[in-house]
Amino acid sequence: MKIGGFQKFSLLDYPEELAAIIFTQGCNFRCPYCHNPELVLPEIYSPLLKTEEILRFLYRRRQKLTAVVVTGGEPCLQEDLVDLLKILKAMRYKVKLDTNGASPEMLAKVIYAQAVDYIAMDLKAPLPLYRKLTRSKVKKEDIIRSMELIRLSGLNYEFRTTVANEILFGDDLLSISELLKEGDHYYLQPCNYSTTLGDLKQHELPKLDLKHSKTFGELKNWADQHRVRLAIRGEQ
Repeated sequence: MKIGGFQKFSLLDYPEELAAIIFTQGCNFRCPYCHNPELVLPEIYSPLLKTEEILRFLYRRRQKLTAVVVTGGEPCLQEDLVDLLKILKAMRYKVKLDTNGASPEMLAKVIYAQAVDYIAMDLKAPLPLYRKLTRSKVKKEDIIRSMELIRLSGLNYEFRTTVANEILFGDDLLSISELLKEGDHYYLQPCNYSTTLGDLKQHELPKLDLKHSKTFGELKNWADQHRVRLAIRGEQ
């Protein structure tokens, strides 16, 4: 397993759980607002961490931690992802997987193996803009298939979109809602400008009051009508 980072404790990344976070190295997307460029760009990769040492730490901490989040980068690019997830489950951890949804075949393997408890999938853009924003050759049908796999899995799940209002806002967010269905949980999360893959800091617009914006109001009305649970990450 190519592990590029490890966080020993988090209260934010797995709902209502005390979690550690495993960051896998490598991603097939190049989203300009990505806040983990050291996990995405090969030219700034850090040395890999030893999987065995991380697993030993987690084994010792299993009476204090309750969950492990596997994120990236993009975990579904890792060939031995299912093996790692199974080990974490064997330690009695709740396991959450973060994914960009571009690898439905691996996602299906994870779900079939019953290797996770929670899946969070990023919705990067309206489907017509997906390749442009991610700077990748992602297939639209793979995004749709991943969403359906997640819905049918019986697991807890969420879809989420990072809002960098100089890149994606207004009508784009309203267009993304076309991907959602009744019963979905959908989160908007503000862009973290401190470190991004693209140089967004120089283009950063005044901080957006997302909660009180016209777009959010329209999206909230739509969500209520279609029984989609909509929230802003970090707000009650």
